[in-house]
Amino acid sequence: MKTTRHNKILELINKYPITTQEELIDYLRREGYDVTQSTVSRDIKQLRLSKTLSADGKYRYQASPSAEKGAKNNFRSIFSSSVVSIETAMNIIVVKTFSGMAQAACAALDMMSFDPVVGTLAGEDTIIVVCKTVEDADACAEEFENYLV
Repeated sequence: MKTTRHNKILELINKYPITTQEELIDYLRREGYDVTQSTVSRDIKQLRLSKTLSADGKYRYQASPSAEKGAKNNFRSIFSSSVVSIETAMNIIVVKTFSGMAQAACAALDMMSFDPVVGTLAGEDTIIVVCKTVEDADACAEEFENYLV
């Protein structure tokens, strides 16, 4: 759970200009994470987040490159240990996982930020990945397969 939360934090600070722990807590709670201030404070320390000056003159949380690299490696590990099969159907990729693992594997895919991916949807043991084109789906599926090796 901690790894998933850490990855969500990295996703959120890359997506939104989060300037305080309270804002981060609010975003996490909107995403379904029941967190306390002390948990978020520990997460910030463990992820080695720092505040940097943004273009608008405000300080915001930012991850160090090593923290993001570590998170992506964790996600690859989660993805590779969860996935059973990958198939394409036109511009859609169907990823089958072990029972109960689809949410974690889908979070891993979302963290990887593949440009051709329009969106993802996870159930209990299946992930649907919608790509922009058939060619994009084929290319993404091939890349996903590389993570399984």
